[in-house]
Amino acid sequence: MKKYFIIKLFVLSFIINTKAQSSADTVLASIAKNNKTIIANTQYCEAQKLQYKTGLTPYNPSVNYDYLIGSPNTTGNQTDFTVTQTFDFPTAYIKKKQLSEQQIAQAEFQLTAKRQDVLLEAKLICIELVYRNKLQSRFAQRKQNTEKLLSDFQTKMNKGEGNVLDVNKAQLQLIEINKEFQQNLSSINQLNQKLTELNGGNAIIFTDTIYPPLTNIASFEQLENEIKTTDPILKFLEQGKLVTQKQVELSKAMSLPKLETGYRYQGILGQTFQGVHAGITIPLWENKNIVKTQQANLLFADLNLQDHRNEYYYEIKQLYEKYTNLKITLSEYQTVFASLNNTTLLNRALASGQISTIEYFMEMSYYYNAFNNYLQTENEFYEVVAELYKHNL
Repeated sequence: MKKYFIIKLFVLSFIINTKAQSSADTVLASIAKNNKTIIANTQYCEAQKLQYKTGLTPYNPSVNYDYLIGSPNTTGNQTDFTVTQTFDFPTAYIKKKQLSEQQIAQAEFQLTAKRQDVLLEAKLICIELVYRNKLQSRFAQRKQNTEKLLSDFQTKMNKGEGNVLDVNKAQLQLIEINKEFQQNLSSINQLNQKLTELNGGNAIIFTDTIYPPLTNIASFEQLENEIKTTDPILKFLEQGKLVTQKQVELSKAMSLPKLETGYRYQGILGQTFQGVHAGITIPLWENKNIVKTQQANLLFADLNLQDHRNEYYYEIKQLYEKYTNLKITLSEYQTVFASLNNTTLLNRALASGQISTIEYFMEMSYYYNAFNNYLQTENEFYEVVAELYKHNL
């Protein structure tokens, strides 16, 4: 029963600790819900949708009333009453609705792009925090190892078996390690504060030392095609071109005559006249050059889209090439460090007198610098992958 209770307590403690720590997916889900930029842009998108739905109906009706006093009095007074409704040419309403639908779709893509920008920033911070947390663990080990060496050197010196030079070397080494330890700890705190800011002020402490799992990375051609079909920035620009095309069509429709119909009443000298009112506008000057302006905008939208496609293609290509090179380097590091245990070997060599203190610290510095470079390469690798798959956030 006692053994069962201990096992149960251990499992419960593990579950509590696991829940207390924030995984990257949990952090991103929380930020997607609480981030002020995302919330503000969502509200702005809704406002844009309402704006784009405005103006699809006919103009307001017009009511006119005139009471005219005759002079001289024998001529009598005159009363005029008119109710009129103005309409655009019928095809204009079709074009307005089509334009509205395209603009609403474009607003959605813009919102998605803004959301992905925020989530990518948060994911890159999580990736750097994994790197910093792993680095902090290494600094703690170095710190503990150097403190033990310093204690051993001081004990030997007190017994008359050591010398002050070894103690001084260990103290200087410990100062450098403590400096790096505190600097890295400060970076961790700042990164967690940035996550808290992105989470709308709700505190997040990210303690993971394991990077988010990787899916199978597609070939460059597959990835480039995937981004083409899902990237919201590209879709936003493509939608912008469609919006401009509809604006060209609408401007042509708005250049057609407007129609006016209604009811008119007239009373004069005891006689009344009433009947149908009809009118038409002649499109001579009001919409001059509007069609040409929209056609010029369409050309600009097309060129802007082509420029983005070209720029984005080479940006992805450069990221993919960086990913490929980092993958090779990371694999080499992993192969070497999987079977390397320099710390234990060097401690044994120092204890047996095979190497001097200065040789020990030089070798340890070389080993830890190499390991830090390995951690840095690993961090860069996961950052590049996150940027390549930004469109999935």
